[in-house]
Amino acid sequence: MNTMTYKGYTARIDFDDRDNLLIGRLLGIQDVIGFHAETVTELRNAFEEAVDDYLETCSRIGKSPEKPASGKLMLRIPPEIHAAALVTAKAKGKSLNQWATEVLNEASHV
Repeated sequence: MNTMTYKGYTARIDFDDRDNLLIGRLLGIQDVIGFHAETVTELRNAFEEAVDDYLETCSRIGKSPEKPASGKLMLRIPPEIHAAALVTAKAKGKSLNQWATEVLNEASHV
């Protein structure tokens, strides 16, 4: 997956071979923010313009812009996995939060 990042927002980039366009869409928020262009340079500009416009529009209408992530993650996992994760974290001299942060960071940067 190809992505671009700007001001904490990440967009997924796809290619539409039918229309010969690069198409982007912000990830991690409910609001639908999309953009497109014919070149990478134009796409970067369109992405930054879309984010800036989103933030400006939110400010103008008094709405808080959505953030891609709050830093809080709640998971429901089977108790045996929870227990095994606790044991693994403690064995490494870390809290479950520290250990899970490292594991998720490694897994998300493949």
